[in-house]
Amino acid sequence: MPVAAQVLRHATERPHQLALCGPGGSLTYAQLWERVSTRRLGDKGLVAISLADPVEQLVTALAADLAGATPLLCEADQFARVTAAVPVSMHVESALPEAPDPAPSPSEGPDDLAWACLTSGSTGRPRAVVRTRHSWTGSFPYLSELAGIGPDDVVLVPGPLVSSLYGFAAVHALAAGATAIVPGRWSPGTLTVQLRRASVVHLVPHRLPGVLAVVEEVGGPLRTAVVGGAALPERSRAMAAKAGVRVVSYYGATEMSFVAVDADGSGLRPFPQVEIEVRRGEVWARSPWMAKGYLAGGGPAHDRRRGLDERGRPGRAVPPRRGAQAAWQRRRRDSDGWRDRGARGRGGGAARRAGRDRPGRHRLAASAARLGRHGGRGGLALAVGARDGRA
Repeated sequence: MPVAAQVLRHATERPHQLALCGPGGSLTYAQLWERVSTRRLGDKGLVAISLADPVEQLVTALAADLAGATPLLCEADQFARVTAAVPVSMHVESALPEAPDPAPSPSEGPDDLAWACLTSGSTGRPRAVVRTRHSWTGSFPYLSELAGIGPDDVVLVPGPLVSSLYGFAAVHALAAGATAIVPGRWSPGTLTVQLRRASVVHLVPHRLPGVLAVVEEVGGPLRTAVVGGAALPERSRAMAAKAGVRVVSYYGATEMSFVAVDADGSGLRPFPQVEIEVRRGEVWARSPWMAKGYLAGGGPAHDRRRGLDERGRPGRAVPPRRGAQAAWQRRRRDSDGWRDRGARGRGGGAARRAGRDRPGRHRLAASAARLGRHGGRGGLALAVGARDGRA
């Protein structure tokens, strides 16, 4: 988890601030750091984490960051499929034992392979996408500004942290010094209690009406909904406006992170530092927030601080599996950085074209997206269509 250093800072500066609220209880930042720093991992490889409790998932992921390992969150029933595709160095399925002495302060670098998460497996098997620290944390200030998220917020993350959307939301909240409510799954029965505290919620488009219905019924401090995925229905945004909730919607994917954002209802525009271009009717994106690649193996040779080779050696990040050599040739030909989107979009959307088997290159199919001038103001707007509820 790429934010151990930020958690340590918050534990020092605001020790009594609530950090995490989960099904089993709450932790202040001081308590969170104490737990993280006394949980030791003896491996610096790829660590699969299939704990049931979301707070323990985050504690273990932070402990992995301290150990110089790469955490990979997965459901318990996914683990067999995960190891078939990506051999791991260590599997954590119960809370780590306490060590007598706390771990040293975190040592971090922007190119550390500090987070891994699974694709949907829609192409036949789940694959582990590995991210550098900067590919997530570098985008945090932009999201904080766009959504107005700060240390005084209570952020509801009402979904499984194995999802990159919800995992990112929890990590961002901790980096901001906010309080993250992490129930671990969508739970309509507890939504009323959660929304009496939450000022911000992260969720997928089809969950927004349920949240707004509860807000209209019981009120609460909710002011912002950050909605991941494409194709947010206009009626949902209208419902949010009626309930006094601002909607920040964005389009992205596990492999791409943020691509475009709509912070005011005027249409999707490129996320900060993302460049978008139309090439022969297809929309292409270049971004510093893209993932490093896929993990091919994760045995003892894996070290997130080492350089990556182009042969897909065990434990290293490699390009998509359509033949590593061909993939790297395509990357060299496309050395200007433009990638086609062949990945599953956040919010349940799936890519529709042949690029879906080549997620190292990221293309938005012309049938799913178009780019053009917006509102005569000289800005670029990205319009993303949806079919059958998919982005």
